[in-house]
Amino acid sequence: MSDGRRRAIGVFDSGVGGLTVVRAVRSALPGEDILYLGDTARVPYGSKSPRTVERYSLACQRFLLDRDVKLVLIACNTASANALPALVAASQVPVIGAVEPGAASALAASARRRIGVIGTLATIRSRAYETAIAARDPDAHVVGLACPLLVPLAEEGWTHGPIAGLVARRYLSELLTLDPDIDTLVLGCTHYPLLADELAEAAAELAGRPIAIVDSATAMAQAARAALGESPSEPRGELGIFVTDASRLEELAPRFLGERVKRHELVDL
Repeated sequence: MSDGRRRAIGVFDSGVGGLTVVRAVRSALPGEDILYLGDTARVPYGSKSPRTVERYSLACQRFLLDRDVKLVLIACNTASANALPALVAASQVPVIGAVEPGAASALAASARRRIGVIGTLATIRSRAYETAIAARDPDAHVVGLACPLLVPLAEEGWTHGPIAGLVARRYLSELLTLDPDIDTLVLGCTHYPLLADELAEAAAELAGRPIAIVDSATAMAQAARAALGESPSEPRGELGIFVTDASRLEELAPRFLGERVKRHELVDL
């Protein structure tokens, strides 16, 4: 980064959705420099095979490690669910995926140990959240549902209003059919925090009671803070953004990051 001394936190995702993780990290650790890589040329990962996801994820992590990051955050739930062991084995610095922090936060939020997870098809098929939650509490009951339409809604900015509400209710009615007693909902995709209000409202309406919402972006930021220990709060850390395709970046990134992207660099992995 600019002073030539500080090592940055590295964050990667299949697209721009991982900027919700960057946003959460910049809030929790405002003095940290961050390097973000969005593999936007190959998005989405959620519909690809586990082997392909692992190969793409290793290339993303290598890009960050070559820039001497001190910590890697896998903002992509699909990559976390399908490639975490390979990523940990290939890294000389700590690696934090989205699933483990999300699972821990879900158990902390759930009184009944009845947890619902929504995510991409690949994340749900992997059963990664079920495995992570069961490792912590074998008595917890977890149901999962793939919700593929939520990603394009988030990217189009249709995060509030009748269309978002209708889609949220359609998916959550199916999830609550699988288990009417869930008391906690894990947003197992970095796009989903943009729809958190609609999802919470729909869940409460359908269940007839409030349901706790856990998003992996916030959980990852908390895990990063715990992993780093002491962290500077000032001056504000720098943010470097790299993408493999810049199409729609200036339009989409502010929705996820919460601020305008001042500059970015196009890279070829």
